[in-house]
Amino acid sequence: MRKWAWGFIGAIAFAGITNIAAQQPGYPVTVIAPGKGPFTFPEGFVTPWDKIEIRVTEKMSPNLFVLHGSQGLDTAHPDASGGRAMALFGPDGVLMVDTQNRQVAEKTLAAVRTFTNEPIKIIVNTHVHSDHTGANSYFAKQGGLIYAQENLRNEMIRQQPRANGQPAPAPDMGGVPLVTYQYDPKEPGRPAVTFHMNNEVVDFIPMPPSHTAGDTIVRFRNADVIYIEDFYRNFGYPFADQANGGSLKGMVEAVDLIEKLAGPNTTLIPGHGTLVKKGDLLPYRQMVIDVLAKVTAMRNQGKSLQDVLAANLTKPYDQTTMGDTQQSKDRFITEAYFEAKELPPVVDGKRAMPRTP
Repeated sequence: MRKWAWGFIGAIAFAGITNIAAQQPGYPVTVIAPGKGPFTFPEGFVTPWDKIEIRVTEKMSPNLFVLHGSQGLDTAHPDASGGRAMALFGPDGVLMVDTQNRQVAEKTLAAVRTFTNEPIKIIVNTHVHSDHTGANSYFAKQGGLIYAQENLRNEMIRQQPRANGQPAPAPDMGGVPLVTYQYDPKEPGRPAVTFHMNNEVVDFIPMPPSHTAGDTIVRFRNADVIYIEDFYRNFGYPFADQANGGSLKGMVEAVDLIEKLAGPNTTLIPGHGTLVKKGDLLPYRQMVIDVLAKVTAMRNQGKSLQDVLAANLTKPYDQTTMGDTQQSKDRFITEAYFEAKELPPVVDGKRAMPRTP
């Protein structure tokens, strides 16, 4: 199927930006808060997937729950393993936002089954990374039809050679989105697809290239909640996946779009970190702009990447950034250094980035 595909025609309708209902009294509820760290792992530590639990960590309304993994075990995401997944449930079936890592697919489904036995009907992928799409194939086999931006689908099916030059394994087509849509720069914030199910109105809103080239945010109008995936995070420094079409400037544009879409009391759910309101995004936005400007100035002076890394440009923000590991800082500064010079174009969601020295 291609963009604007019309499966489940009775359930889907286009919708513009509309008023959002107030959140229900008593919600959201944080059941299990993500860890704050600092987290350390011994040399050679391998994530013990068998020990990771997937549990309900937040309740956004009586029938809209957030699922997340254990803290202190996943080296990639120590505050809570994997990326957040969400489940809207009721007599119309289950709509899932993202599917978590493939290694915990059965545990993720088991967590869903602690609060509903309704069939999995709809899945939307917010971006291509495996902690959000890894269990796609598993949940598609449960009956879920997968939606995503077309750039995300293109990135999944493209077979890129491995770093050693060997061919990559064939993509698991069972986990590739079947229904796709595209971001329209003429109408930013316009939903591509809207579902009316389980007494909720759910908008899939494609984003401009930001965290990746195929980002989608998911708005639950009645709960007054927006899942904003990974263009914002408050655990570690920003991550613009430039190889997959992301950029720091695009992340700033995404924050600006959220400013228009969210109300003052709308709860924003990042893929990692803690729940926030739109006002919480403004210091993050300013940090990205400030660091990018300083890196650009140094690069224009002829400074090398190693010179810029050594300048410790994140120092003013270290005290207020949880999870500010050296790796997180260096990745952020390196992204800014590449972006200070014109980035290569995005082709089907992919950008041919130079190798980091």
